[in-house]
Amino acid sequence: MDGLDLLKKDWKKREGNIPQLSYDEIYKMLLKRSSSIVKWIFVISILEFLFWALITIFWADHEYWAEMERIHLKEFTVVTYVINYGITFFFIYCFYKNYRRISSTDSVAKLIKNILRTRKTVKYYIGYILISTALITLIYTYFFMNYHATNTVVEDVEKYSFTPLQWLMFAGIMLGGLAVFLGIIWLFYRVIYGILLRRLNKNYKELERLEV
Repeated sequence: MDGLDLLKKDWKKREGNIPQLSYDEIYKMLLKRSSSIVKWIFVISILEFLFWALITIFWADHEYWAEMERIHLKEFTVVTYVINYGITFFFIYCFYKNYRRISSTDSVAKLIKNILRTRKTVKYYIGYILISTALITLIYTYFFMNYHATNTVVEDVEKYSFTPLQWLMFAGIMLGGLAVFLGIIWLFYRVIYGILLRRLNKNYKELERLEV
């Protein structure tokens, strides 16, 4: 008997000592892990909402609202807050529903479907954050620039006039800065939710193998 045969024989002995998990045991383990991950997504979304709400409360003082009133952005800011909080509450509710669905799942097929739904909800949430941040930043920038352009009095207008090339450079710098800012936000959410989504994706792949 050569060395390879000895290795095969030894491996078969070890394989016999490894406890074999049943289909139901593997499913229950993956269900528990998936439920825990989705619960953390729900909890983190609540903590994130509370964090930004506290930041807004401390930031939006009397001077802030006076400045918004001065540049005619007070109404827009109030509407933006209401819409943003409403949509955020909607996503938190979706995360809660996903958690409840996964916790009460009774089949592998449904668990796979609920995991895919959760992943899609998180991606939509991050997409909303990025798109809304970009739009709001552009709108505020426009109003600030328009206010200062129409209300600032200068003696030499020619000195403060931009050529088309200078406007193009300015727009490029603004868009580049916005892209960097959005990239930082994306990275922030990638770190927070990305770890949980990768674990959820791992469970999804294991469930697919279980279904084969």
